[in-house]
Amino acid sequence: MTRRRHGAPAPEDLEALIGEWSVEPVAPWASPADARGRAVFAWLPGGRFIVQRWETPVPAAPDGIAIIGVHEGADACLQHYFDSRGVARIYEMDLRDGVWTLSRTTPDFSPLEFSQRFTGRFADDGRTIDGAWELSHDGARWEHDFRLIYRRTT
Repeated sequence: MTRRRHGAPAPEDLEALIGEWSVEPVAPWASPADARGRAVFAWLPGGRFIVQRWETPVPAAPDGIAIIGVHEGADACLQHYFDSRGVARIYEMDLRDGVWTLSRTTPDFSPLEFSQRFTGRFADDGRTIDGAWELSHDGARWEHDFRLIYRRTT
């Protein structure tokens, strides 16, 4: 991957996400029979930002939209997240060496009642991302929240 400045990915490095994916949460609140959702990642015209949209038939999981891109002033890649519950958040994001990470450890649009992080690993063929969300209530100890599996459909 080509890097900009001190490690933030260039917009073209995010290409691995582009396309349509089935999304399967693996959690006690997600019945395997109805757990498959859908996520689409597409370039916003101009090729500088990615729009991520997702929907799921699981009542406990919100539908949403996110804008992903390199934040020029912060030397970081950010995901601006908005969901059907009215939640708005900003995650620091990275995508390198087949590992996609998201992290939220400071307050933004909403108070920081808990920290969150996601780590997803791309399969060698790039068609599956096996990931997990974690939570921390004290900023030091992390606990598994749920597994999330993306499978490329296009």
